[in-house]
Amino acid sequence: MPHRKKQPAKAYSKHYHLGLGFHGFHRINYLEWGNAQDFSHQETLFCVHGLTRNARDFDFFANRMCDMYRIVCPDVVGRGDSDHIPEDGYNYLQYNADMNSLISRLNVTEVNWIGTSMGGIIGMVLASVAQSPIKRLVINDIGPEVSREAQLKIAEYIGKSIDFASVEAVADHLKNIYYEFAPMTEEDWMHMAKYSCRRTKAGTWRLKVDNRVGEAFRESISYFNVDMWETWERITCPVLVLRGKNSSFLSEETAEKMLTCGPQTTLVEFDDTGHTPTLRNEEQCDVIAEWLASN
Repeated sequence: MPHRKKQPAKAYSKHYHLGLGFHGFHRINYLEWGNAQDFSHQETLFCVHGLTRNARDFDFFANRMCDMYRIVCPDVVGRGDSDHIPEDGYNYLQYNADMNSLISRLNVTEVNWIGTSMGGIIGMVLASVAQSPIKRLVINDIGPEVSREAQLKIAEYIGKSIDFASVEAVADHLKNIYYEFAPMTEEDWMHMAKYSCRRTKAGTWRLKVDNRVGEAFRESISYFNVDMWETWERITCPVLVLRGKNSSFLSEETAEKMLTCGPQTTLVEFDDTGHTPTLRNEEQCDVIAEWLASN
């Protein structure tokens, strides 16, 4: 059973920011945690979720860290409460541009980036660019190289339109597709399910992910294998890499290679965990907090 203290829920605020793509403007939802009176004195943690997930994945982490940091958790376009856009807009050029414009809106010159899977890829790209605002980079279970086999696993379930009879049925579905997530309690699964779906007019429940995200992803892996070693070599800020020891996405070989080239990197691995560590327990949060404090 994961070590977990019951935390009193802390206040957050909900905002929208306008992103711009070839299709026009779109709204990007984001949550902000912390005391707005102290934002000018606090560093910012910018937390970006995985491919099919949303900002609420960081609720436990944000609640744990918001006394020390300003926490910003966006829904990447097409996910959560952000707008849906045409299929050809679901790509990293759009995601990078949206996150960059949101950072600018926050009126800060530096951020600490926490990126899970897709969020880690976006973070690597932005951190590799000259004069990047990313001061420190935490990559959760992703690296510069991802096997085609791992991507095909996601392609099997992403973007399918399913009507669920209840939130409990959504939780059962999430357990099936995110079986590598760990450690997870029943309360965790229900929290994830609650914020992963919305009720339809027919009274059923559907996931808060645009189906076209799946189509765009399947099209990209038909000819694209993730190989970002040149990007990795250009990163100059310190990096913390989190890895589930049973991960199908970040292999042991890739993680070890990340220590031998590119930026100053620290690797921390978690037992009995796959893709991805959920950042929903004290151990994982403490690792990040201690690393941020010492780098």
